Amino acid sequence: MLKFFFYTSVICILTISCGSTAQPSYRSYAVKQGETVNSIAEDNNISADVIYNLNPDSRNGLKPNSVIILPSTKGDIIKPTDKASKEHKVKRKETLYGIAKMYNVSVDDIKKMNKELYSRELKTGETILIPSPIKDNIKNPNIGIPPGTEEYTVMPKDTKYGIARKFGITLAELEDLNPNLEDVLSVDTKLIVPTKKVIETGEIDTDTFEFYEVKAKEGFYRLKVKFGLSEEEIIALNPYAKDGLKEGMILKVPTAKGDLSKEDISTIDLEKKITNKKTKNIALMLPFRLMRSGSDSIAGREEFLKRDPTLRIALDFYSGALMAAEFAKEHGISVSLNVYDTENSESKINSIISNDDFKNTDAVIGPLLQKNVEKTSKLLSKVKVPVFSPLSNRDLDMNPNLFQTLPTNAVLQNLMLDYLKENSVGKNVIIISDSKQQSQRDMITAAVPSAKSVSLRNDYIRAADISTHISDGIDNWVVLASDNPVLVSSAVNVLAGMSNSNKIRLFTLDKSDAYEWHEVSSTRLANLNFTFPSVTRSSGEEKNEPFTISYKNKYGVLPNRFAMRGFDVTYDVLLRLASENDIYDAILPTNVTNYVDNKFRYEETDRGGYHNLAGYILKYNKDLKFEIVE
Repeated sequence: MLKFFFYTSVICILTISCGSTAQPSYRSYAVKQGETVNSIAEDNNISADVIYNLNPDSRNGLKPNSVIILPSTKGDIIKPTDKASKEHKVKRKETLYGIAKMYNVSVDDIKKMNKELYSRELKTGETILIPSPIKDNIKNPNIGIPPGTEEYTVMPKDTKYGIARKFGITLAELEDLNPNLEDVLSVDTKLIVPTKKVIETGEIDTDTFEFYEVKAKEGFYRLKVKFGLSEEEIIALNPYAKDGLKEGMILKVPTAKGDLSKEDISTIDLEKKITNKKTKNIALMLPFRLMRSGSDSIAGREEFLKRDPTLRIALDFYSGALMAAEFAKEHGISVSLNVYDTENSESKINSIISNDDFKNTDAVIGPLLQKNVEKTSKLLSKVKVPVFSPLSNRDLDMNPNLFQTLPTNAVLQNLMLDYLKENSVGKNVIIISDSKQQSQRDMITAAVPSAKSVSLRNDYIRAADISTHISDGIDNWVVLASDNPVLVSSAVNVLAGMSNSNKIRLFTLDKSDAYEWHEVSSTRLANLNFTFPSVTRSSGEEKNEPFTISYKNKYGVLPNRFAMRGFDVTYDVLLRLASENDIYDAILPTNVTNYVDNKFRYEETDRGGYHNLAGYILKYNKDLKFEIVE
């Protein structure tokens, strides 16, 4: 309420010049029970945008008996003629610099007309007042250059990032001022920039430093985790950061601190870090589609389950999620689980989000299908509700609030490549690949330059094709890059036959369905210590773990991989929420969490949103079970 009185005091002394007409005056108004911005605007014959501009806090809703400011006369809408000629509705990704250039006015003039912009950023969808452009700009004779800006000539070694940093603007703002800006700048190119510099030079020593663009919600703590720099060290390198970080700010950081080493990454137990026991509001969106069963009989529903694999997956995932809520409650975490049937339909998702208020939702888990989870995250991105994709391992159309919980194939490949790179010293590495896997062969060669490559004449391999590459007395690591079951089967058979007299271990970057073909012997894979990357660590055997025991006691069966995933994803979300104020504060790329069958290490992507970089390196042991290598 104190902030409300502050706005009242400021706005009451505002005067807006309207040419020769009288200046509009204002009055205070006490909000009545049940009134909204729209109803008050309608009663007073003004637009809702006028109320929003005069009372910025009203965008968050009105409370009974609170006081707002209205024009003194009904219908007295601010319609400036000289100073403020029009209203502008802010579009997505628009900046003040871009809008100022569009109307040929200065950023400061826009802020004078919209005082709230002195203390906050622009918001997509809001309407702001735009002053009339200056017709005769005597001080700045350059036509087309907005007030508060000047022309800048690109110098040798100048880059977009360096220029943005030099003038204290974001890359988006620089591009707004210069719509035809190229990625690589040519010397003597003319650019529009602010008149004031924040540092003397934007150049950096690229051997020692690099530019970094601050992401949404990043503070000094997250940058300390990412780069190993304290707040004082960041400010020393970037003096303009002393007033705080903002999204899009360009920083100078040391290049050597850019990547996390394995020593930086550690497994944490979030059950021991529970500090926030407020009720967690979780929305679970799954495609149950039970209305389609058309039968009330048990036999009818069982038949429907057999015909609908998506429903079976949804029910298994749901059973695991319910167990996660029970486990969380045992640790003192209150959980409100709101379940929605998406019916596997985009229109249904639209209806759910339109008809329900998700502002107080801490996290959404689901929907299952890629297109539906992308739609959900897009619809909820404005209110920044985090959305967790449970089962998609494809490249998603990322939004800032989207979390991909399943590692992609590319992530798993990189895990395997890192393992080969770190552990292949002193090993004889041999690559067997078909013509379709040229990219995998190139990646393996880049990771292990000494690797030998086997040339194939057909879709199968013979002993003569590889025997000349096998070395006696040392470990031979054979990396097989193929999803052709005939080639996989022949390679496994040949290598298993040679393993009696040589030390041979088989690897792959991608354990495809080819390894499940009936001609591929599991026994021979075990004899070759077959090693591969995996999302889960499950080998199918019964585990004497609390979750498995509790699940069997409750449902009478052992959990399958979808039930375990439902538990792991939901439990991880609940514990992260309980360890910090919100989910975004609980996401650190150095932290790995590990549960029944899955583990999670989230990192922000270049496209926005977060992906899971955690997986397992497994191998078949002599008992035909999976053994965790890493």
